Amino acid sequence: MALTVAVQMDPIAGINIAGDSTFALMLAAQARGHRLFHYTADQLNWSDGQLWVNARPVEVRAVMGDHFTLGDPVRLDLGDEADVVLMRQDPPFDLGYITATHLLERIAHKTLVVNDPASVRNAPEKVWVLDYARFMPPTLVTRETEEARAFLATHGSVVIKPLHGNGGKAIFKIDEGGQNLSSLIEVFNTAWREPHMVQAFLPGVAKGDKRIVLVDGEVAGAINRLPGEGEIRSNLAVGGRAEAAELTQREREICAALGPELKRRGLIFVGIDVIGGEWLTEINVTSPTGIVAIDRFNGTDTAGTIWDAIDARLAARR
Repeated sequence: MALTVAVQMDPIAGINIAGDSTFALMLAAQARGHRLFHYTADQLNWSDGQLWVNARPVEVRAVMGDHFTLGDPVRLDLGDEADVVLMRQDPPFDLGYITATHLLERIAHKTLVVNDPASVRNAPEKVWVLDYARFMPPTLVTRETEEARAFLATHGSVVIKPLHGNGGKAIFKIDEGGQNLSSLIEVFNTAWREPHMVQAFLPGVAKGDKRIVLVDGEVAGAINRLPGEGEIRSNLAVGGRAEAAELTQREREICAALGPELKRRGLIFVGIDVIGGEWLTEINVTSPTGIVAIDRFNGTDTAGTIWDAIDARLAARR
């Protein structure tokens, strides 16, 4: 059955189609005959119980530099006229992002929102993962310099990162001597009101940071992301490179622990990050990536698998 799919994302002109997971989902939806509409999160409107956007019909194609055609804007009622909303705008996970989840939650009983907006709001990448601390490296959440110093003294080199950062941005390694620790905490405290994450540095990151994608709680595939020259960060957005990967027994244990809860919460498309085959660092639910690289290495169709999961959810609602 053809669906009306509203894609809440960043401006489509600026995406890199060679690795963009949202674009892959749009191509797969279009191949199934679904109608696509594009809009950005700041275009949401609510009044008298209705949530609508002035969205633009969009056609997509895998042609670099000519990857989309937008139609004229139309008023689209997301509760009554859309079958599916893909909530795919990139973080920061700020009040704008949170407000969008509150608004979409008001139509989630009528329209399938992927991922579920209330669950996205309640599962920030580096906060919800604390529920699975048994799989994590030693971790401290703090704004206090002295607490960070004590943690550094216990664990040697550490990594400090914003609690709600994304894409490998603003991740710093502080070595055992602690030079610049105070200054860095001062900068972080000025830039962000929330606490920050401090973790024991894992030398295994030099061998990669594995992105594992789960679809409706089941493993769909994985890639290993290797840091670029002179980097500790392996995110593809900051110059990391991908290679094929198999799951370790520990990673399978992590996925088995997470899977049922992901499914229960309506988190259909999730990417988790595991370092050294054993240390869980993030559970990415806001706008996960990695499926294009996974499919390139594995010959799979993860976007199609996600749409199969969406179809199953819609059938269960009916």
